[in-house]
Amino acid sequence: MRLVHYSLPVLTLAFLVLSMRSASTSAEKPVQKRVPWTTSRIHGSPEPPPPYRVEVAFPKVKFFEPLELTAAPGTERLFVATRPGKIYSFDPQSQQVDLFLDSKRMVYGLAFHPDFANNGYVYVTIILDPSKEQPKGTRVSRFVARGNPPVADPSTEQVIFEWPNGGHNGGCLRFGPDGYLYIATGDGSGVADSLETGQDLSDVRGALLRIDVNRPQAGRPYSIPADNPFVKLKTARPEIYAYGLRQPWKFSFDRKSGELWCGEVGQDLWEMIYRIEKGGNYGWSVTEGSHPFRPARKRGPTPILKPVVEHNHTEARSITGGYVYQGTRLKELTGAYVYGDYDTGRIWALRHEGDRVSWHRELFDSSLRIVCFGEDHAGELYLLDWVGGQLHRLVPNPMTEQKNTFPRKLSETGLFTSTKELIPAPGLLPYTVNAPLWSDGADKERYLAIPGDAQIEIDAVHYPYGPGAPKGWRFPDGTVAVKTFTLDTDQGKRRLETRILHFEQLAGSEEVGDQYWRGYTYVWNDEQTDAELLDANGADRVYRVGGKEQKWHFPSRAECTLCHTMPAKFVLGLNTHQLNREYQGENQLLRWQRLGLFKQPLSAPPEKLPRLVDPDDSRASLDQRARSYLQANCAHCHMQWGGGNAEFQLLFTLKLDEMKIRDVRVSHGDFGLKDARVLVPGSPERSMLYHRMTLTGLGRMPHIGSAVVDDKGVRLIRDWIQQLAP
Repeated sequence: MRLVHYSLPVLTLAFLVLSMRSASTSAEKPVQKRVPWTTSRIHGSPEPPPPYRVEVAFPKVKFFEPLELTAAPGTERLFVATRPGKIYSFDPQSQQVDLFLDSKRMVYGLAFHPDFANNGYVYVTIILDPSKEQPKGTRVSRFVARGNPPVADPSTEQVIFEWPNGGHNGGCLRFGPDGYLYIATGDGSGVADSLETGQDLSDVRGALLRIDVNRPQAGRPYSIPADNPFVKLKTARPEIYAYGLRQPWKFSFDRKSGELWCGEVGQDLWEMIYRIEKGGNYGWSVTEGSHPFRPARKRGPTPILKPVVEHNHTEARSITGGYVYQGTRLKELTGAYVYGDYDTGRIWALRHEGDRVSWHRELFDSSLRIVCFGEDHAGELYLLDWVGGQLHRLVPNPMTEQKNTFPRKLSETGLFTSTKELIPAPGLLPYTVNAPLWSDGADKERYLAIPGDAQIEIDAVHYPYGPGAPKGWRFPDGTVAVKTFTLDTDQGKRRLETRILHFEQLAGSEEVGDQYWRGYTYVWNDEQTDAELLDANGADRVYRVGGKEQKWHFPSRAECTLCHTMPAKFVLGLNTHQLNREYQGENQLLRWQRLGLFKQPLSAPPEKLPRLVDPDDSRASLDQRARSYLQANCAHCHMQWGGGNAEFQLLFTLKLDEMKIRDVRVSHGDFGLKDARVLVPGSPERSMLYHRMTLTGLGRMPHIGSAVVDDKGVRLIRDWIQQLAP
């Protein structure tokens, strides 16, 4: 997950409803009376209907931070391992959940011995203390389970294998058709394989291991299979089966062919699917997939193999390996490898014949955080959602032959009466925010469009209940948030794009995902008269700004989901703490209440409600300004379940010590800093929070959506850290 795999970008772009420091350039007079918005032509999606959708498979079953789903021989129960260390089993028919094991330590992997029905052996990947790097900080332990339902006895723990913990710990466990235990380790570093373990066969990290747990040997609780590929190489660890892997997040065996498939989380640009071969070298960190990464680094002794499929980061950000489907419920997918992406929620399937992909298709673009796929004994496939904690499954989506009328031009959306002059349609409400998002120097103009006389439920969205997470607003079906970006280029001010976020109300409760927000980008033409809908893959253009070339990235639709997430309440600027400010001579919350936009009156006067401050406002305290900047630019990722895989949070609602950043060791590389920490009070030069904001290449934060350093923001965070008392 990008909580557990690399992933997770760390300070990412929220590309819709936040903005940069300047207030809206809108010159409209304050709205005195609400006018219904009746001109919307934004319905459905520009893409054809997907062939599948997802549904909750077991409505009564829900877990906290689940990471692994598997079945055990000799029982029809399914087993779910959670990151905090508890492992549960449940009966698919009654949906009765029982505790199987509480390891009281962080758990990453789970596998049952093929003879579990007789010996009760279960193998668990455990991280002893993720806050400390330890030579034996990651381990695979065996426990013994008995009873019906089975329960594992913690006192039976036997440590089978250990390796150092670090930024990428792998952790996936599977027994192969050969009866051997396979272990994914990860490269143990956070950024760019800083330990250079990927091509180093003397180090078990960055590899897939294979051991025989049935035949202990030479004082070890396992032996080395005689046909392991590097047993005769004196400088190699004999446990290694394949290497050159950064963060293999979930691998599996095809139950019919025995082929080994693996999802590999990439770093800068690519996500990969590999078909693992014995002795295979998968390139990290000489390559990232089939692309050069650090080509001058020393290579391992075997040739680098290509991925079966790779996805650019415009469509995937943290791949989750799946299974070759061999069930009976979805016959058209039989024999296809099904996998997904944690960050974007997208699900794909492919067929592989010989040495080529013969078929590859997106099945569904979900709102799930797909952390794991799992099989039952019949080969039926389930998806595990990290945030919602429930098991889902694919079901066919009834296809329709309806004509696609989604607007291809901004002028066709019903948002503007004059697109050339950017005059909003009646009913659109201009607004601004307290703490805008840095967007490489662009100005922004924002509007909210609510259909008819529908109303907003203010502070009504609570789920998920992470510590310090502010409440969100619940918008009516058909709501559209609009933001136009303008850049001051050497040829004058140019509108670059208008982004919209379109809300569709789904059935059910917020716990199962009752909101669906779709993001679209319209790119302005050279004449500045209209804007065309960008395709799903995004694009880049170069402009001259200040005498230099500046690349502007138009986000793909998948990139929308990286920041507009359920934990962040989807719309990042339309909330109480961002809108609680004066605009056009009146507090925005009071104006919208006066216009009848809220279903209920405000719970308190604006001065008693939460609010951020403008980071450029010297009248506010340095602490308020810095904390507001971090909230607007970083916290949507750095909150519980937000996507960042570092164990800290940057919410403005938390006290400094509750953020878990003070003097905390970094976990994703030190970037050359001496004795680096996330934040060292009084010492910006040792604080990674500050340092990564200054980068423009590898390791830059925000991780996406910005390529230009925010000089004002950097100075603000530096000054804030400098004045903090040690």
